[in-house]
Amino acid sequence: MSIDGGAAPVLAGWTHTYSGKVRDLYVPSDESSHAGGDVVLVVASDRISAYDYILPTTIPGKGRILTAMSLWWFDQLAEVVPNHVVSLDVPLEVRGRAMICRQLRMYPVECVVRGYITGSVMTEYRTSGTVCGLALPPGLEEGARLPEPIFTPAAKAQVGEHDENITFEETAHRVSLPIARRLRDRTLAVYRRAAEIAGERGIILADTKLEFGASLQPGEPVIVLGDEVLTPDSSRFWRAEDWEPGRTQTSYDKQFVRDWLTSPASGWDRRAGTPPPALPREVVERTSERYVEAYERLTGRVLEA
Repeated sequence: MSIDGGAAPVLAGWTHTYSGKVRDLYVPSDESSHAGGDVVLVVASDRISAYDYILPTTIPGKGRILTAMSLWWFDQLAEVVPNHVVSLDVPLEVRGRAMICRQLRMYPVECVVRGYITGSVMTEYRTSGTVCGLALPPGLEEGARLPEPIFTPAAKAQVGEHDENITFEETAHRVSLPIARRLRDRTLAVYRRAAEIAGERGIILADTKLEFGASLQPGEPVIVLGDEVLTPDSSRFWRAEDWEPGRTQTSYDKQFVRDWLTSPASGWDRRAGTPPPALPREVVERTSERYVEAYERLTGRVLEA
């Protein structure tokens, strides 16, 4: 898999080790050339995933948008949490869509935080009045703001499998209670700061997914923010002026793709176990427009070609 959806590109000085739903990872071919070899090259492709499938259609330029937005957010959050970015001195072929990052020992938990109730957790809430075992007030509508942001972790799944929501107690069992508390506190701190920044720009951050890892240095582990951060792939961004609980919100994320896939127009049945179809040009173009708009509205910058 590559920046355009094919095989991962060959990059001088780097050895490809892994391809995920969106990103390709490389380690130095010569460890002495990159800070003792404790770094990884993270390349964001134009692939897009939905419902645990990598779609057969790419979104041109998406990898550049994800990288530019993550870098901007890492800068905004520098006083809240350290991050894994080391350098942008990357091979020319992937410049603009790649970062050299510190290797981390990643925690096996997706750190999800929700400030609004929407999406898959509505089923649990309507059945039991809870989300990931946390009791919520009765009568909340789709898209309603929660009294306080909540930490709703998920167990990481392999590519092609579905992340499973877990309770805080299950998280503590996986990573220890002290680490679980630190992950929760860091996640909530990142969300609160990011939601404040987004709100100043007319965007609601409904929820987001973060990934943390431990530094590899000796001594007590330093919890570091890794992977991507606060992009349309990992977050729900809503247009603040259009927000109205009880209905579908105007979004700047890949919800547009999800909605098309589950509409009669796609002809796809999620329950059949068959891969989703290719996206039509209109869906690709409108999805790209929303990603660009999210970046430019949040950052106040024009995305460079």
